[in-house]
Amino acid sequence: MMRKMIKKGKAKVKAVGVAVLTAFLMFWYSIPVYASGIKSSKIVTGTEKLIGDVTTWLMVLAPVVAGLLIIYFCIRRSAADEMDVKKWNNRIVVAVVSCIGAVLGSATLNIIIGYYK
Repeated sequence: MMRKMIKKGKAKVKAVGVAVLTAFLMFWYSIPVYASGIKSSKIVTGTEKLIGDVTTWLMVLAPVVAGLLIIYFCIRRSAADEMDVKKWNNRIVVAVVSCIGAVLGSATLNIIIGYYK
């Protein structure tokens, strides 16, 4: 009984900490910054190019790596007993969902970066 209360207390403290951190970050990044010529600086243009290149590579590599993992998981699933087949099926589903998430996230970043050009 006491352990449940401690776990609930830890979860509440963690949730409050995350909320406070989120509020702080939102406040910190909402402060307007006035700088002239920052758009043409090497740091900004280099960062835009870096993010663009990384997201492009991620859109290519994520499906390839996920495909290889799915093939590996299917091979392992075919050699597994009845108890392990469910685990391998779950791993295949996680690989597919992760691939979709990586591609969508990278495409979203590409679209956002595209607006700044």
